[in-house]
Amino acid sequence: MRRSGFNVRPRPQPDLYLQMLIDCPFYIFNGGRRPILPVRIINPHTGMSLKAWGLIDTGADECAIPAGFAALLGHDLLQGKPKEIGTGNGITNAYSHTTTFEICDPRTEAVIYTVENTPIDFMPNLSVLLLGVKNFLSPFVLKIDYPKEVFSILIGGK
Repeated sequence: MRRSGFNVRPRPQPDLYLQMLIDCPFYIFNGGRRPILPVRIINPHTGMSLKAWGLIDTGADECAIPAGFAALLGHDLLQGKPKEIGTGNGITNAYSHTTTFEICDPRTEAVIYTVENTPIDFMPNLSVLLLGVKNFLSPFVLKIDYPKEVFSILIGGK
């Protein structure tokens, strides 16, 4: 169909979700069973990396990394973009640095998704890597079955 000088074609919509992680078990983490994923965190400027477990946190607007990880990745914490963040414990400082995340399947450790060159907040007094909404969860459908202690992450069309 042609209208107003533009070709208008309906975009194909996927009928099915690509199944990324189905029925992943909760793991013991910080004294309880929780939905966590192994993550490789990379400083794209130095190539330095580390592996950690990240807690899926639907209440976190963005991903956040403990400040102690900055030096291990070759970042100078205080040279990051400073900002204040509201948390469940009040206002805290954070320093944003460009980071790449490789999200891995907890059962095989195979890389299943990469978040490239995104600003991530490094936070003093944070002891857990948080996988938040804006720079991780937003393109996915997340299903958490607390009684069965499993979760699934699916990617698909809107």
